[in-house]
Amino acid sequence: MKKHNFSPGPCILPQSVFEKASRAVLDYHGIGLSILEMSHRSKEFVDVMEQARELALEHLGLQNKGYKALFLQGGASTEFLMVAYNLLENKAAYLNTGTWSNKAIKEAKLFGEVVEVASSKDANFNYIPKDYSIPSDADYFHCTSNNTIFGTQLQSIPNTEVPIVCDMSSDIFSREMDFSKFSLIYAGAQKNMGPAGATLVVIKEDILGKVSRVIPSMMDYKVHLGKDSMFNTPPVFSVYVSLLTLEWLKELGGIPAIEKINTAKAELLYNEIDRNPLFKGFAAQIEDRSPMNATFSLTDESAKDRFDTLWNGAGINGLNGHRSVGGYRASMYNALTLDSVQVLVDVMQEAERTA
Repeated sequence: MKKHNFSPGPCILPQSVFEKASRAVLDYHGIGLSILEMSHRSKEFVDVMEQARELALEHLGLQNKGYKALFLQGGASTEFLMVAYNLLENKAAYLNTGTWSNKAIKEAKLFGEVVEVASSKDANFNYIPKDYSIPSDADYFHCTSNNTIFGTQLQSIPNTEVPIVCDMSSDIFSREMDFSKFSLIYAGAQKNMGPAGATLVVIKEDILGKVSRVIPSMMDYKVHLGKDSMFNTPPVFSVYVSLLTLEWLKELGGIPAIEKINTAKAELLYNEIDRNPLFKGFAAQIEDRSPMNATFSLTDESAKDRFDTLWNGAGINGLNGHRSVGGYRASMYNALTLDSVQVLVDVMQEAERTA
């Protein structure tokens, strides 16, 4: 029986994507080769890469607007480094909203001055700072749109003339935004798009080429753009499955359609967290809650064994919270169904009844 997968990553993917990908592992489109063994220089895979890059831009509404998409390796953790390598000449501004922001700040400090414009560290990152100013002379402003560990999400994009860089690893393609306000977006595939191994990077080309340092080839966005994301052997399978997921999203109606579904899932679960006296949410303010990662805990820890037995027995997977927060975390990425969320809500209600 397929479990209800609330894992924070690697993420749940659509069943149709699994089926198409599994067929391609055996034989890609009848060519007699597996997607895992055919040349990344073959016409078949070059087409996959081009379609994936173009479809990513299409979903974000960034076609013909000076943006290019790349599929790179190393996850968002490598992008913490690459962003600073390519963009930080003198000073960068960072909004610190959690663990991943902290890691990005650490890497950026290797290359220049970092101004932490605001932080929610004082309350264990249970809110999103809102009243802060971005230095006008900063090379760029970096933010994290969604915080998987703490279950908070950035709801508004600051108005600034400074180029905005955003780590969207855990909510990419999940909600409508004016993506043209960002000069660079990056996202590890394994949170909401595909299997681990690929990282989507969307770049407005005019922000590049402004640092004086020599950038190693593998770290240089201009090198990867010049080679159409094929400078070195790409993560073939991860790119292919990401393409399948992007095609699934398009068939569904794109970001506007999935946002409605994601909103319904989040409302269903958060309403139960707020109603049920056994549970309390982690985020301090309702407007900061993440629709992707709902973090919550028990109000009475003596109920833990009973609740854990119930959700495990219901076929739920990946509900434990991060070790730095504790409690529980329900990750409701695009492919998670409303029915799975209802199963979790039913379990929470059963825990209340048997308390």
